Amino acid sequence: MPTGKRGDAAQAAAGAAAAGCDLSTVGALDRYAEQLAAISQSNRRLGDADLARLRDLAAAAAARGTPLRTLISAYLSSVRRMWADLPGTRPARDLEALEQAFSTLLWAVGDTTVALTEGYETAHRAAIRGEEATRREFVDDLLEGRTGLGRLAERAERFGLRLLGPHLVAVARARDAFGAGDAATRYIEEALVARFSARDVLITTKDGLLVCVSPGAMPELPTLLSVNVRNAVGEQYRIAVSRPRPGPSGIVRSYQEARSTLDLADVLGLSHGVVDASDILVFQVLGRDRAAITDLVATVLGGLEGARGGPRPLLETLDAYFASGCLNTTTARLLGLSVRAVSYRLGRIRQLTGYDPTHPEQRYVLQTAALGARLLDWPARPLQPAD
Repeated sequence: MPTGKRGDAAQAAAGAAAAGCDLSTVGALDRYAEQLAAISQSNRRLGDADLARLRDLAAAAAARGTPLRTLISAYLSSVRRMWADLPGTRPARDLEALEQAFSTLLWAVGDTTVALTEGYETAHRAAIRGEEATRREFVDDLLEGRTGLGRLAERAERFGLRLLGPHLVAVARARDAFGAGDAATRYIEEALVARFSARDVLITTKDGLLVCVSPGAMPELPTLLSVNVRNAVGEQYRIAVSRPRPGPSGIVRSYQEARSTLDLADVLGLSHGVVDASDILVFQVLGRDRAAITDLVATVLGGLEGARGGPRPLLETLDAYFASGCLNTTTARLLGLSVRAVSYRLGRIRQLTGYDPTHPEQRYVLQTAALGARLLDWPARPLQPAD
């Protein structure tokens, strides 16, 4: 059994190694503690080169996964072993000289501790930035489909995301853009991960939007996402939710659908905060052939431009009539008009367009044209004929 200072040093090294500090690091810390002997006599501070080497030592320990508290504890253990026999304290002839020696020693211990902490934290921040960059690259590849599906699945495991099964994608836009790591994004992510788990929910940002990828078997998620977005940013937001699709390629398609749904909801001026892609499929179908829908609006609704006051009041009447289930009394209540006024307007629409809103087959043509008018923002914007 070793005894004396060597035995103490051996035991301290064994303890530090058991706590996660490797022997090479323990030896280097011992050498810095031994410097206190010279410092106690010279009353000089540690030089810049010494402090730089300490920072590098701590950075290397951080890269190996050594906890900072273990690193500091190992150094202070070395200091304690050296403290009793420091030569600068023995020849001190008066209290003032002793105070000077101890003051210098404490400066050295403090400088070393600060240097170790700085080196460790710098390495830690660099590791976090590297992890964030890797995660961002993975998210971009996932949402844009830039990598093979097998490789994506492997990388997803690293971030705790399971890509098997159907996933839906929700995209949120607020008055202020969402950014990676900002307060609103952190709040929403922490709230959803606490409710579900990091393996079930991926929260990220892209192009100022908040993106949430989740399994399709979580129908309550859009509602919870909406609640937390409102808590984080207030009332001025809109969320678009895709239909669920299987596999990594399905996530790409769902993300694209959610973004296009969000843009379409803005164009249509929808008032509700959460828009489901399946609820506005008809608008997406209409929007794919702009020339055809422009021709339809011009042909079916162009006659409304001959109405006194322009086409807008009659077009608003059509929208309200279809939204009410084609009930005159409900339409009148929505518009703040009398039932007689609604009947008059419907009659004018029939006269000017040639289509009767009360006739089942003609009603469908009028409703489709009215939807197209909303897509084209007509009559606010003149219809542009196709080339």
